[in-house]
This record gives sequence, structure tokens and C-alpha cells, in this order.
Amino acid sequence: MTAIKHALQRDIFTPNDERLLSIVNVCKAGKKKKNCFLCATVTTERPVQVKVVKVKKSDKGDFYKRQMAWELRDLAEVDAKDASKENPEFDLHFEKVYRWVASSTAEKNSFISCIWKLNQRYLRKKVEFVNVSSQLLEELPKAEESVPSGESQSVAGGDEDALDDYQELNAREEQDIESMMEVCEYAISNAEAFAEKLSRELQVLDGANIQSIMASEKQVNILMQLLDEALAEVDTIEGKLSSYEEMLQSVKEQMDQISQSNRLIQISNTNNGKLLDEIQFLVNYMDLSKGHIRALQDGDLSSPKGIEACINASEALLQCMNVALRPGHDKLMAVKQQQHLFSELRDTFARRLTNHLNNVFVHQFYRSSCLSLPGHDQSSTLSQHTAELTLPKHSPLHRDLLRYAKLMEWLKNTHREKYEGLSRTYVDYMTRLYEREIKDFFEVAKIKMAGTTKEAKGKFGKIYKTQATLPRKESALKQETESLHGSSGKLTGSTSSLNKLTVQGSNSRRSQSSSLLDMGNMSASDLDVADRTKFDKIFEQVLSELEPLCLAEQDFISKFFKLQQHPTITPPLAQVNLKDMVRLMMNKIFQSIETELNSLIALGDKIDSFHSLYMLVKMSHHVWTAENVDPASYLSTTLGNVLVIVKRNFDKCISGQIKQMEEVKISKKSKVGILPFVTGFEEFAELAETIFRNAERRGDLDKAYVKLIRAVFMNVEKVANESQKTPRDVVMMENFHHIFSTLSRLKISCLEAERREAKHKYTDHLQSYVINSLGQPLEKLNHFFEGVEARVAQGVREEEVSYQLAFNKQELRKVIKEYPGKEVKKGLDNLYKKVDKHLCEEESLLQVVWHSMQDEFIRQYKHFEGLIGRCYPGSGITMEFTIQDMLEYFSSIAQSH
Repeated sequence: MTAIKHALQRDIFTPNDERLLSIVNVCKAGKKKKNCFLCATVTTERPVQVKVVKVKKSDKGDFYKRQMAWELRDLAEVDAKDASKENPEFDLHFEKVYRWVASSTAEKNSFISCIWKLNQRYLRKKVEFVNVSSQLLEELPKAEESVPSGESQSVAGGDEDALDDYQELNAREEQDIESMMEVCEYAISNAEAFAEKLSRELQVLDGANIQSIMASEKQVNILMQLLDEALAEVDTIEGKLSSYEEMLQSVKEQMDQISQSNRLIQISNTNNGKLLDEIQFLVNYMDLSKGHIRALQDGDLSSPKGIEACINASEALLQCMNVALRPGHDKLMAVKQQQHLFSELRDTFARRLTNHLNNVFVHQFYRSSCLSLPGHDQSSTLSQHTAELTLPKHSPLHRDLLRYAKLMEWLKNTHREKYEGLSRTYVDYMTRLYEREIKDFFEVAKIKMAGTTKEAKGKFGKIYKTQATLPRKESALKQETESLHGSSGKLTGSTSSLNKLTVQGSNSRRSQSSSLLDMGNMSASDLDVADRTKFDKIFEQVLSELEPLCLAEQDFISKFFKLQQHPTITPPLAQVNLKDMVRLMMNKIFQSIETELNSLIALGDKIDSFHSLYMLVKMSHHVWTAENVDPASYLSTTLGNVLVIVKRNFDKCISGQIKQMEEVKISKKSKVGILPFVTGFEEFAELAETIFRNAERRGDLDKAYVKLIRAVFMNVEKVANESQKTPRDVVMMENFHHIFSTLSRLKISCLEAERREAKHKYTDHLQSYVINSLGQPLEKLNHFFEGVEARVAQGVREEEVSYQLAFNKQELRKVIKEYPGKEVKKGLDNLYKKVDKHLCEEESLLQVVWHSMQDEFIRQYKHFEGLIGRCYPGSGITMEFTIQDMLEYFSSIAQSH
């Protein structure tokens, strides 16, 4: 046990900066005896961490490895089962109960004692020890803490009263005392004499003070006499002041009369000035010019000059109506008459403006609508838009209406009902206009999407020309489009045949197998890269047309209906209301966009489920762009809702691929080779890497990669287990070699672990196939030496194996003679042909496998020679062929084929 403990300390714990304190050899209770070691360790660095570590031998048995570790602080209870009798069983209660059986009771007791000591020394939370003998629980010595009694009493016992009475001498007092003590040399040596002297001097000073007070009485009497004379003078002065006051009283009355007259004059002047100010205020702020009155009553609302005159007049009228009247102004008849005039002008102009803007809305709407009417001169305009997959621009309409923006603001501030009525009218007209244009636009987009094949292009060639002139025949167009989707087998395809997919022969695999890209709703022959690129351009064109259209309309609504946000002026609550109003108007006007987008996405997904990759990237980019412009805009919200649908289609596409992998069946009559979903994953990854390059949603692709590659791994093993014609090792070796090559070439960072796993599986199954195949050419020789090794393993000494009847020298010579060089070469040639039949041409692994077989054969040859030398020393027995002969055999066989 000491040697094991030393080895564990050196190999496992020292590299981890840990120290091994105790060890016990255990096995799990109630199971087969798979021995392991429980070790109690502490770290060498502070703070100290105490652990219980489980260590076991590796599968090959040549070294120990750390399998599991628990923190001692997580240990709740140690149960020794029986405290009175020797019992090797014990339980450790961590997050669950671990039941162990020690190799001996002594090891168990030593380990439990160590755990108890570590618990007492390092842990605050004490572990509960159950059924443990008290002799094992030896307490560690506790350091006694003592405090010297003198320290606790050093600050006690003072006289608080004495401290309160004591007053410290100042500097001058200290200096005087020092001078006095210097005069009296005996002040220090004879304190009583010094104190007596001080007392005598104090008595002398007191007597001198009394005599001084008695001598100053005469001076006090003189001072009192002077004070009496001063009081007499004060009385004389007060009499003179009283006479002066009586003389000034008459003058004061005359001055008061003069001041009263001046105050009355000032009040009169002030009142006259205020009256003039009031008159000027009313004239300046409540007088509307005749030109403004004419503009409000009869101004031209169709010409730029007339609109400008109406804007100025309406602003002047609004200022007059909003003037803050002073108290009492509303009682003046002139003010009442002027206010009545303003109200009539306001109502009259509001009616004129409302009627005119209604007419402008109607005119603009029908002017835009006539573009799609049959026989109209401008019908070619919409035809051009639809043929080029573009939406009509409404910037001329916006430009014409923005001239009335200030008048709309005036109407909003004066007649809220008429303003809201105009808003509803505009929304109603534009809703119908945009609904028709967007519907026509999306129908053309659907036709172009479905037109990826020649059949679709020929079928819809006439529709491209007539789409713009026949907008009312939407049902017929829809039926024709639906008939295309239903009747064109090349476009819709069928997934039922995919469920019957079988693995074909290696020679025809590229032309007959159905790859992962073929597992959508269309066949690979009709859906090439050019078709997908065309779909990507169409979808991008649709989003690129919708984005400026929505942004332009939202910007126009905000400006025309004065719904812009002004953070420095508008309160936060009002800003929210403005956002809500814009969003409600945009939702009403463009209510068909989300529906049409979802329909277009459904069509694209139906044509080819892999279109969801393109749509996810494009839609994510446009959502990100819209959120950067305005996170709360209609466009951002709508595209965000559609992005959820696209993401679901993407997830459904990935799930569909995995499901169809699981339904793949193999042929029992032909070799397997590279499985179709393995090459399919390669093509999928190449396509996805192209689409998702620098995309915002790269994380979604990485998650899909992980799901797909795990499904590929699982189904490769499934097919390998079910294969009857091709050995399991060959199926695993070839397919995982292809997966490893693909992942190494594409360098997909999220699949680095899977790349290493594929390489590991490829290498393992290559080695397994080589070893199993090489056992056939030298079958008897292999069996003979396997028997020799078995005898040695049973304890027979190597030099005594030749004395075994079945493995004596004569039997060895007999077996060796059956494998001359010619027979070996013949066996290897047959092996080459067999390997060639197993392997497929696509992966080109024949020479790799053959070279590995050569290396393995040489290794076995050297191993056999070593056994002969050790078990049959001095016999002179050698193989009928040499290593050089083997190299020539392998080389010539490879060249001949």
C-alpha cells in the first residue's frame, strides 16, 4: 500500500499541488469487485481545500487515473455501520449516499480517523460520524487562549473625581512656577518650607490689596459729583429741543398738503398711461389685416402663392385667437365683436381647407389608381413596375401634399374633429391604393419565384405582359398560379419517394443517390445553384422595395399630420401617443404587407425548403437595419413578426433533413460506400457557408450544424450496423473519412470537436478493419501463436512452451511449412481483391488501407519472430519468407491492380 500511495502522490496529486494524507482500497457494495482507491487530500496552497478523490486503474491497467472528486465540506455523514465489531463496510453521504466495502477494517478505520481529523481542523460545519468507535475520534489539541490579568486591569481603578478636578497649567503659569522655584533653591528638597514661604507672601499681598481699596474712596466721591453735573446739562438740552420741535410742526403741515397734490397728479398720469397701453395691446394683438381676412375667406388653395398667403393668414388668425387677454378685456363690446369675427373666419377657413384637401386626396388617389385601369394612357407605367418587380413610388403625391403640412398643423390646433376626419379619409384611400399595388407586386414576385424552371417561365410568359392591365382579375391569376404549384411535378416534387431511398452501388452513386439538398420538395436536377441565386435576388428585391416604401410613407405621415417627436419640447407621454398614432395609421395602410410576406415565404418554402436559409439571412439583415433606424417603427415590428415565421421554417427544414436521414434504407445487394446524407451534409455545409458569410444570424446556423452532424454520426453507425454486404468497419471508415475531410476543408469552428471525433472514428475503424482482414491469409499461423501467447499468459514460462505437446517445435515447423512465400503472396492477392470489393472508388482509400495492412503485417511478422526467439531458443526455426519478401509482395500486388 505504501508503494501505491507513493505512486499516486507522484503521478496524480503532486501535479495538482495536492498532498495525499490517507488511502483505502474499496469496491462498491453489492456489485462486482471493481477495486478503486478513496484518497483524502489537501491542497498545498492556501486557502486549504480538503477533498475525497476516487482513483482507479485505466482499462489497460498500466496507470492510474483520477475518476471523481468530492469536496469535504459537502460530506454530511460518515456511517461506519458497526462501532463494536470489525466491519469493512462504510457509507459516505454526499449529495447522494455512496456505499463502499474496504479491503480491510484497519484501512477503513485509518481512513475514517483521517477524515475526522481533517474535519476538526479545517471545517466549520462538522460532519456527523455514525457507528464510529470513540477511540478513532482523537481530538486535536486546542490552543488555550489566555489574557494576562494585568492587561484587563491596567485601565481600571482610576479616580474619576480627581481627573475631573485636575486642570492643566498653561505655559505662562508653568514659566512663573519655574522662576519662583529657581529663586528658592530648596523648593524641591524642602517642599514644606517652600509652601510656608508662599503662604506668607500670599498674606502680604492680600493686605496690600485691602489698603489700596480703602485709599481710592475719595476718588469715587469726586466721580459721583461729576455725574450729577452731567445730568443737569442734559435736562437743559432737552428743553431747547422741545422748543425747536414746536417751531417745525407748522412747516410739516404745509409740506404734507403739497405732497398730497403731487400724488394726485401722478396717479392721473399713471392711469392715462395704462389706458393707452391697453388700447395699444388690443389694437396690436386683436386686429387682423384685411389681406389676411380675404385669404381666409377666398384665398386660392391650389397655387403655391395662394397656399403661402393662407398659411400666413391662418397663423395670424391663430395668434389673434390665442392672445392672453387681461382681466376685464372679455367684458368689452369691441373685444367680443372681434372674437366673434375670428370664430367665423376660423370655421369658414376650416371648412374650405377640409373640402379642398378631401378633393386633393380623391384626385391623387384616382390619378394613382388609373395607372392600373384598362385602356388608360398611363397603364404602361404599372406594367413596367411589375415586369421589373418594383413598386410605384408615391413621392409626387407626398410632395404635393406636404405643401399643406402647416395648414394641417393649424387644423389640428383649431378643429381637432376635422383634422381627425381628414386623417381617416387619407388612410382609407391609401389603404385601398397600397393594397392593390402590393397585391399585384407580390403576385408578380410569386410568378417570378415559381418561374425558376423553363416550364414555369413558358406557362407564365403571357401573365407578365397582362398583369399590369388586368388587376381586377386577381382570382384567375391566383388559380393559375395555384395550378402551376399543383401540376408541376418538377416544382413541387414528392417526399414519398424519398422515404424509399436506398443506397446504390458506388459506380452510380453520384447520379442516382439523393443527397441532403435533394431532400427538399424539388429534385436536384431542377433546383441548381442558379435557381437558388435567382430566388435570393427576388426575395431581396421584394424586401428592398418594401423597405423604402414603408419608410417614405411613415416619414410623410409624421410630417404631414405633424406627428414628429420633439424630445426637448414634447413631454414623454405625448411622445408615446405620437408613436402610437403613427403606428396605427401605418398598420391600417399597410395591413396587407405581413399577410403577403407570409404567403410569399410559404411559397418559397414549398418550392424548396432550403430557401429558408436565404430568407433567414435576408430577413434578419433587414430587421437589423430597420431597428437601427427606429426600433418601434411599423417596418421593424412587421419584419420582426415575419422573421419569426422564417425562423420556424428554417427549424422545420433542419428537422425534416434529420427525419429523412433516419428513414434512409440500405440495399442488401450492393456495397454501401459513401452514404447519401453524408455527401448531402457536405453540399449543405458548402451552400450554408456561402449564404451565412458575415450574417447576423450565424448562431442559428451553428446550432443547426450541431443537430445535423450528430444525426449524420448516429445514422452512419445505424447503417453500418445494418449493412450485410459491406463490413461495418468499412462503412464507418469511409464515411467518417469523408466527414473528416469535409470539416477540415470547410473549417467550421463550431464543429471542431466533431471533426476530431470523425478523425478518431475513421482511424479506429481503419485499424480494426486492417487487423480483422489480415487474420485470413495466415489464419493457422495466427491461431498457433495466439495459443502460445495464451500459455504464457497462464503462467507457463516462455522457454518451456516448446515442451507443450500442441506447441512443440515439430508443430511449429508444420504450421510454418504451410505458408511458403508463394502461398503468402497468393493469400495477399486474394485479400487485395476482397478489400477492393469492399471499398468504394469515391473515397480512394484502397492504397491507404493497403499500406496500413503492410505495416500491420510487418508488425505481426516481427512479433512472431520475437515469440519464436523467446519460446524456441536455439531451434533455428524461421519463417519461409522475409520482411523484404513481404514488401515486394505488397508492392507487386498494388502495381498489378
